Amino acid sequence: MSLDPQTKMLLDYLASLGTPPLETLTPELARKAFQLPQGEIEPVGKVEDRKIPGPEGEIPVRIYYPQEAQTRYPALIYYHGGGWVVGNIDSHDNICRALTNLANCVTISVDYRLAPEHKFPAAVYDCYAAVEYVSEHADEFQVDPERIAVGGDSAGGNLAAVISNLAQDKQTPAICFQLLLYPATNIWGEPTPSMLENAEGYFLTRGTMEWFLDCYSNGEEEDKGNPLLAPILYKNVSGLPPALVITAECDPLRDEGELYAKKLEDAGVKVELVRYDGTIHGFMSMASVIGLGKAALEKSGLALKEVFYPVKSSIK
Repeated sequence: MSLDPQTKMLLDYLASLGTPPLETLTPELARKAFQLPQGEIEPVGKVEDRKIPGPEGEIPVRIYYPQEAQTRYPALIYYHGGGWVVGNIDSHDNICRALTNLANCVTISVDYRLAPEHKFPAAVYDCYAAVEYVSEHADEFQVDPERIAVGGDSAGGNLAAVISNLAQDKQTPAICFQLLLYPATNIWGEPTPSMLENAEGYFLTRGTMEWFLDCYSNGEEEDKGNPLLAPILYKNVSGLPPALVITAECDPLRDEGELYAKKLEDAGVKVELVRYDGTIHGFMSMASVIGLGKAALEKSGLALKEVFYPVKSSIK
């Protein structure tokens, strides 16, 4: 594989810093070490930090409003990446600002509980509670409850896929779209070719993924086979909302994201799969220095906008 020049430059820079692998650190130190290049802060119409009720206490959320004023907006409930262990609403501020403007929607970023302090399924319960609350209290957020999408990157993509399935199982709330950015879907499966090919040297490593899973799960025997942890294990995914799945060539999670997209497609779900060659896991968070990340954000914003604002045919 040939690396995109901007991606290679970033990888060389990160290597020069000599930051120890996350799996060699405590979770607290790993959170401090987890840094993504944010770039300039993109202006939006308004940003609010608040807390909403959760299953075991309040859940912090950050709400982004677009610059174009409307009475009611479509909404994207966004779940940040970071292996269920690191990351927060600050680390993914740039993605949420970009998607807010590109899709002309309210974006609600969810600061769900992290592992290992809060093991699986704490994050799932928080993420479901957030989309349920927004749906039931749509007027509080100036949101149209019929135009609510979920999305996330990496572990957040895992959570968005899980919540889409969970909402269908519970028949509430209504979700119109799922945006799955290099999602973790396979968890306990046999290592895929991309997990082996990209095990080292491309930002996310196999060792780090194993550490994330060890922190998040309660143990293989207890959690293996649970689709709330590994959404590719859902037996029936027919009837799920349409999806955009984005993957990166040099990403250990590439194949499992693409396998999940195929599972959706085989079940009759409308899905678009886009692979960005020559780049790495997390590249959309690095859009300030990786042009492919900016292109993927624009693709994501367009996909959301087409669902949120469908063009009505003039043909009778």
